[in-house]
Amino acid sequence: MPVMTLETAKLTQKQKKALVQELVPLFAKIINMPEETIYTFIKENEGDNVGVGQNLLSEMRSNDKKTTATL
Repeated sequence: MPVMTLETAKLTQKQKKALVQELVPLFAKIINMPEETIYTFIKENEGDNVGVGQNLLSEMRSNDKKTTATL
């Protein structure tokens, strides 16, 4: 049972489906296994649960919005 795990920000169902449809055939080809045997897990992360350097991603995004608003 091959497993592919993706970690990402919040996605729509349409985006998740597109990821699975695009990545599974490639993964199957590389590992030489049937697509039907591949499990894909999509883990969505909130900005408060991701750190970049010493900052939370949610804080960085908030600061980007403030900077963009003043331009």
